[in-house]
Amino acid sequence: MSTVETSRLPPQLVAMQREVEEYARGHGLDFYPTIFEYIDADQLNAIAAKGGFPVRYPHWRFGMEYEQLSKGYHHGLQKIYEMVINNNPCYAYLMTNNALTDQKLVMAHVYGHCDFFKNNFWFSQTNRKMMDEMANHGNRVRRYMDDVGVEEVEEFIDACLSLEDQIDIHSPFIRRREEKSRYDFADDAARDEREEPPRFRAKNYMDSFINPPGKLAAAAKEMEEKRREAKPFPERPERDLLLFLLEHAPLNGWQADVLSIVRDEAYYFAPQGQTKIMNEGWASYWHSTIMTRQGLTAAEVVNYCDHHSGTLASSPTQLNPYKLGIELFRDIEDRWNRGAFGKEYNECDDERERRNWNTKAGLGRDKIFEVRRIHNDLTFIDEFLTLDFVRDQRLFKFGYNASTEYYEIESREFPKVKRQLLASLTNMGRPQIAVRDGNYKNRGELYLEHTYSGVELQLDYARETLRNLHTLWTRPVHLETIIQDTHTVLSFDGAEHHVEKGEAIELEEGAHL
Repeated sequence: MSTVETSRLPPQLVAMQREVEEYARGHGLDFYPTIFEYIDADQLNAIAAKGGFPVRYPHWRFGMEYEQLSKGYHHGLQKIYEMVINNNPCYAYLMTNNALTDQKLVMAHVYGHCDFFKNNFWFSQTNRKMMDEMANHGNRVRRYMDDVGVEEVEEFIDACLSLEDQIDIHSPFIRRREEKSRYDFADDAARDEREEPPRFRAKNYMDSFINPPGKLAAAAKEMEEKRREAKPFPERPERDLLLFLLEHAPLNGWQADVLSIVRDEAYYFAPQGQTKIMNEGWASYWHSTIMTRQGLTAAEVVNYCDHHSGTLASSPTQLNPYKLGIELFRDIEDRWNRGAFGKEYNECDDERERRNWNTKAGLGRDKIFEVRRIHNDLTFIDEFLTLDFVRDQRLFKFGYNASTEYYEIESREFPKVKRQLLASLTNMGRPQIAVRDGNYKNRGELYLEHTYSGVELQLDYARETLRNLHTLWTRPVHLETIIQDTHTVLSFDGAEHHVEKGEAIELEEGAHL
């Protein structure tokens, strides 16, 4: 049954959408109802600047990103062909001045994305009504701007956004601790007596004399300090820095709400960062399949090939996720169709026999649907990147040459190529940082620990991030990391940055702390 929204497109594109949707469903794709918006380039750039959501909270960075996209488009440096939102229904955008062949290609590509959003495990915990939620976020932030002032709210958002990557991307699937609820109040009778200072029994009218409130408060504070000294805070390193700040930073009501908005949106966008190669590869696989088998007329072939080849073009300076994704899906399909997997195949050392291996298993299409369902980029590459694939696609390990100030090919060895690729995908390529101590030196200072994996932090970014973190924590903040093979602690006390160097380390190549 067609799920086409017919009120927003010209009749010709409505018919085209019905046609492409029928092709997509015929290949087994399963997706939410999809609504295409028909907008001009300026509108598309404005929406893209807001991450694909036309209704979002106001902030200067969206205007800056719009200016960059707009200038790139008008100078012919870049053009957005497709954009689709993980939502139910899915929203996608068609640009009014695209040729009909491009519109058809975009539709086929979008249906690949929509299938991936709905069925990939890593998107299973995302909010499927995020279009409405983003509008809600925008209204709340505008209200705070009216009450507190635009500049103060924007500056606080700046501080929050510098920390938006500091979440635990696996926490939606792993229960690391008991969930807390703001409505879960413990029964006074069930409290541990050691949590409160002892009180002498007294009549109501004598209680304030026999149990002076000041002394009780001082005793309670002393007990709390002793409890924190005896028990780590947090009990184990906390990867979700934003959650830790929400629970323990001295934030007022509107600040806590704004931080929760930034955190909610960070978790919504996280699966897109975790599956960029797979998602774009899957959508490219299906637009290629649909267009070449069913969607093209003779007059459209040249235009399609031109834009398809541009999408998959390789670059000598960076990885193309579209290209890597589609080629790896095709390689998996080919191998499982030929039966080129399993114990017998893996133990075969004859190169010619491996190349010509074909048991006619015919399992390729089922296998790629299975891969689409359960993997993310990290496990996708770890599981299916092979020596033959690396050779065929001419993948290399790159490194920075200080003498020439260029990134150059360092190695063609398969283990090194795979290791570098996996390292770039771990935690979406972001530094892994955890809260180790929320009461450092028993003065309420915050101590963070960077999991060093061979790549140093950018010091200018780290210092500014610590400054922004201090805005939320209001007490000195510290970050332990490795700089030039030496344990180093970066600190910011609200006025000055400090650097404390410790012992040197020795790491073997590829080792992680």
